[in-house]
Amino acid sequence: MKALRALRTLATFPPKPYRTPLHPTFLLQFYSAQPQEDDNAHSRTFSDSENGSDSVFDSDHYTLPTINSEPNTETAQQPTWDEKYREKADQLIFGKETQKGKLRILEKEEERRRRVLAKVLLEAALQAADDEVGEEDEEAVVKEEDQKSLSVGIIGAPNAGKSALTNYMVGTKVAAVSRKTNTTTHEVLGVMTKENTQICFFDTPGLMLNKSGHLHKDMKVRVESAWSSVNLYDALIVIFDVHRHLTRPDIRVTRLIQRMGAQPHPKQKRILCMNKVDLVEKKKDLLKAAEQFKDLPGFERYFMISGLKGFGVKGLTQYLMEQAVKRPWDEDPFAMSEEVMKNISLEVVRERLLDHVHQEIPYNIEHRLMDWKELRDGSLRIEQHLITHKPSQRKILVGKKGSKIGRIGIEANEELRSIFKREVHLILQVRLK
Repeated sequence: MKALRALRTLATFPPKPYRTPLHPTFLLQFYSAQPQEDDNAHSRTFSDSENGSDSVFDSDHYTLPTINSEPNTETAQQPTWDEKYREKADQLIFGKETQKGKLRILEKEEERRRRVLAKVLLEAALQAADDEVGEEDEEAVVKEEDQKSLSVGIIGAPNAGKSALTNYMVGTKVAAVSRKTNTTTHEVLGVMTKENTQICFFDTPGLMLNKSGHLHKDMKVRVESAWSSVNLYDALIVIFDVHRHLTRPDIRVTRLIQRMGAQPHPKQKRILCMNKVDLVEKKKDLLKAAEQFKDLPGFERYFMISGLKGFGVKGLTQYLMEQAVKRPWDEDPFAMSEEVMKNISLEVVRERLLDHVHQEIPYNIEHRLMDWKELRDGSLRIEQHLITHKPSQRKILVGKKGSKIGRIGIEANEELRSIFKREVHLILQVRLK
């Protein structure tokens, strides 16, 4: 019976093959990948996939629009393609011309039209410019028979403003201007050419008469040439400082004016100019000065001017041009002569000398132009010597370690460069006689 029971048990349970025991963790991982039974607590989502992790859509990585709501344009993801590639694709595939492409074509066409128009306008402008240049050249070359000329002498007391008036009318510096008296020591020429008229201005040293009606001894040497040439000019301007005349009248200036206006000159127009009117505060005081000299028959016209600022100079210039006579010009109107340039260089250095050296020293210095040379590069080499009579004067002029003569040279060199419109190499040497 026991044997029968054992046999029945073996028949009921088939024999099992030998298997290696599996780790519980492995079994858990293996079975977790199998389909599970439907569970009411589990609902199928987009994350369930049969194709692996590549097809998984994770909503946490995107912001999706909710159903039955408008899309959020501010937070929605933008296309990742490049617009220019999309436009090119649309053009190649569908034959569509994008809006930007149309605008680009229109811009190119407009640019081409502008270039053509600019070219035509430029050619027209150049043609007109050539015509104008030709006309200007024809007008600039005034025939000798149509030329008019006038020589004008400017005389007056020292520091009356003769040099300032000359420089203003000429349009450039030709004479030294300083607050000190007797700045001009010789006759200076300035030329103004306008249309067919050329006016030559001659700036002269200051003139004054003493009680006896003669020249002062200390001025006699400087102004003898001025007096000798007074009657050689076509017109003569007698100028005086009206501001000083109204505040501190000088009898010597009054005598000079009265002498020059005592009687008319048969071959010379004489003009009385009351200068520095800009300094007179009460303009009605100018009438007092005009009343004082109105009865002088020698003066053709009276002008109230400011030679430094140009007040009233336009009327004076117009009057002088009307007095010009027909004759060939004396100076080249298009080029500054070398002689005039040499005089300008001396005047500029002298002006700076008067600004930086005081008392009587500037008047006792001999100022000479030693060398004038135009170099190959167009620049000028100017050498001037300042000759003193005493070692003490030389020491003052040179200054400590050459500071004073150096400052004079630097300022004069800069002004000469501005006047001549070229590079200037100025050399100043102080010598003892």
